[in-house]
Amino acid sequence: MTEIAEFTADGSRRRTYGGVRLLSLLTYGVAAACLLPMLAVALAAMTGGTDTISHLWDTVLPRYSLTTLALVTMVAMGTFAVGVGAAWLVTMTRFPGVRVLEIALVLPLAFPAYVLAYAYTYLLDHPGIVQSTLREITGWGPRDYWFPEIRSIWGAAIMLILVLYPYVYLLARAAFLQQGSAAFLAARTLGNSAWTAFWKVSLPMARPAIAGGVLLTVMETIADFGTVAYFSVQTFATGIYTSWFSLADRSGAAQLALCLLGFALFLAVLERVQRGRAKYHQAGKGHKVMPPARLTGWRAALAFLFCAIPVLLGCVLPVVVLFNMGLSGEQDLLGTRYLGFIRNSITLAGTAAMLTVSAAICVGFHQRLRPGRKSTIATYAARLGYAVPGGVIAVGLMVPFAAFDNALDAWMRSTFGISTGLLVTGSIWLLVAAYMVRFLAAALGAYEGGQSTVHANMDAAARSLGETPLGTLRRVHLPILTPSLLTALLIVFVDVMKELPATLIMRPFNYDTLAVQAYRLASDERLEGAAVPSLVIVAVGLLPVILICRQVGRNR
Repeated sequence: MTEIAEFTADGSRRRTYGGVRLLSLLTYGVAAACLLPMLAVALAAMTGGTDTISHLWDTVLPRYSLTTLALVTMVAMGTFAVGVGAAWLVTMTRFPGVRVLEIALVLPLAFPAYVLAYAYTYLLDHPGIVQSTLREITGWGPRDYWFPEIRSIWGAAIMLILVLYPYVYLLARAAFLQQGSAAFLAARTLGNSAWTAFWKVSLPMARPAIAGGVLLTVMETIADFGTVAYFSVQTFATGIYTSWFSLADRSGAAQLALCLLGFALFLAVLERVQRGRAKYHQAGKGHKVMPPARLTGWRAALAFLFCAIPVLLGCVLPVVVLFNMGLSGEQDLLGTRYLGFIRNSITLAGTAAMLTVSAAICVGFHQRLRPGRKSTIATYAARLGYAVPGGVIAVGLMVPFAAFDNALDAWMRSTFGISTGLLVTGSIWLLVAAYMVRFLAAALGAYEGGQSTVHANMDAAARSLGETPLGTLRRVHLPILTPSLLTALLIVFVDVMKELPATLIMRPFNYDTLAVQAYRLASDERLEGAAVPSLVIVAVGLLPVILICRQVGRNR
């Protein structure tokens, strides 16, 4: 590797290597790629003129804002109640079935919300099993009874709560496990009931973790497209897609995307601030774990039901319904067409996972190798993608690259009489880049979690033996980080398999995935057919959930 001499501010010589320079360029390039969609959306929105935003304000913007806010509020409250309540019960109490439930409560994480929407629509809609059976038993007509409408904002909120509460559950459970018994027992000796002690002591101590989980569910809610689109709930996510495709209004789509981007970034900053400031310390030198309270009788029954219902509604029942739908769906999973969907999905997910994890290694190792303001800013920019919905990223990448393709095609026509067409826009690689921006934060978190176990003395020992920085990464870090890297690959792979809005907007022509096929069939009211690709997506999604369940089992 080529050695390059550099000099510090005080004139002393510092040895660096050409590979480190390349690593720095790659890191800053990744950071720039993550910032590009946001900057492009802002620029496209500002160049759209005030007429477009005025028209949006007079027509759809208030409705999109109120609907999105209402959906976010319902999901935040629901995931808080289910996630925190279940975490407290399985951590601080013992009742029949608690060992199974504390693991099973994570299973709904494998389901995309739009898959649950298909299953419950098939079950609860007017022609569904429940209402058809009700009419047969009672002899009622369609107007003789009232039944809750599943295709509503309430239905969308319930679907999202059922698949997102595990985020809050996992973080709250970890926080409760780390709490000592001193403060809680002191509150009990002062005459407070168990409920009062939980509300005044245990819950405030776990607030940073719980708030982080709730804010994460909120960001997932504003990014959701499949559920709200299928239930005809008009949010910013559906508005962006409608403006881009149905109305061909690029300026309107960009301005709606900017509104959603601003809200998402506000939530990201809020999460970072509250996590950085909200801290607590255990009093005293010892740390005694809270002894679990044993529940019996009706209390045990209520605790079991509270924890079992989310598992039943979020995992068991949807699987049964989807399997039943799939049997009558007349979709040949092993046919040429479906094998093409599976191949496309695996190709996109595998390529995106490899690229995203490679980018995470570059950014994470550069931060360790060259700590400072520049690397910190680059790392923070790389993390911003998790707060940006897939539809916003899609618009942010399509706008500049479509302009580039059109300009290049016009120049080639005028100069050489050759049409280049769309070289970048609508390509697989641009879609993979969107996936990288969207899911880089997840891969970076897994990489940094493993990197924290590599002591700095290992780096010093390798360097003292003449190893280069990149040689240290290859021969020391990567072998140790193999489990973390495999976890990151799996997480990104599954997230890409489930991603819908970015895939719908950016996929190449006639290049459909399992998620796109499920959405198309469900949009055509062919729910039995949509069950087949949905089951495949769920089966793949169970892989990282199984890893999480194993970790939950170890941390009892």
